[in-house]
Amino acid sequence: MQAIDLNSDIGESFGVYTIGQDAAVLAHISSANIACGWHAGDPLVMDRTVRRAAADGVGIGAHPGYPDLMGFGRRRMNCSLAEIRAYLIYQVGALQGFCAAHNVRLQHVKPHGALYNHAAGDDETVRTIAEAIAAVDPSLYYVALAGPRAAAIARICGRAGIRVVFEAFPDRAYTPEGRLAPRGQPGAVITDPVEAARRAVRMATAGEVVATDGSVVPLHPQTLCVHGDTPTALALVRQIRHTLEQAGVAVKPMAPSAGERATDADTP
Repeated sequence: MQAIDLNSDIGESFGVYTIGQDAAVLAHISSANIACGWHAGDPLVMDRTVRRAAADGVGIGAHPGYPDLMGFGRRRMNCSLAEIRAYLIYQVGALQGFCAAHNVRLQHVKPHGALYNHAAGDDETVRTIAEAIAAVDPSLYYVALAGPRAAAIARICGRAGIRVVFEAFPDRAYTPEGRLAPRGQPGAVITDPVEAARRAVRMATAGEVVATDGSVVPLHPQTLCVHGDTPTALALVRQIRHTLEQAGVAVKPMAPSAGERATDADTP
């Protein structure tokens, strides 16, 4: 049976502020990207979210971003590569500590928001992130944007000694270049569960998405993401999982074979 990972960005509550429906979403996903306290989350939220994910058998990933609580990590910051490296090590190490406390293994690292999007188009940022991950634990997977830049990203990660798992977003619109449409653009965020599920099946089975201009962009992802802060996130993950399974696609956590396939298949 064909299989794909289904992940969500969670653990984004902070202090008295609650964002998302983490406990309910965890019942429908196979991997979780947990905020590390800089764009969202705090130590108590991190601890609680790791514990819940471990109890549900969900793969756990660190979701580090820029130090931008006010902007939820979605504003580009003019950081040096040395700063980005240190920021990644700091945040991944923090979540890895909570994983150790709950006797569960950290599975992957997925940069958040503006850092993720910047890395999708910049080799030096990809290299810096990959080397930071390798410095903490080379067995961790780097989750990166699937699409036209996948081959270059896979080569950089291979040189850093880590494996990459490529990701697509059924709840986001795509540009013809294979990038995520800016959030300020009408229709950039897809909130209709049926539409998102239809896109998810096409991504998982055909390895492609229809861009905003009607063109078809090849993606070949190993994991699909639903943003946990989307108001309809719970309905989205529930419908996507059901529709994938109805289409004969099993939902399973990221595995070493996924990272190896991404590296081997996408590197010339």
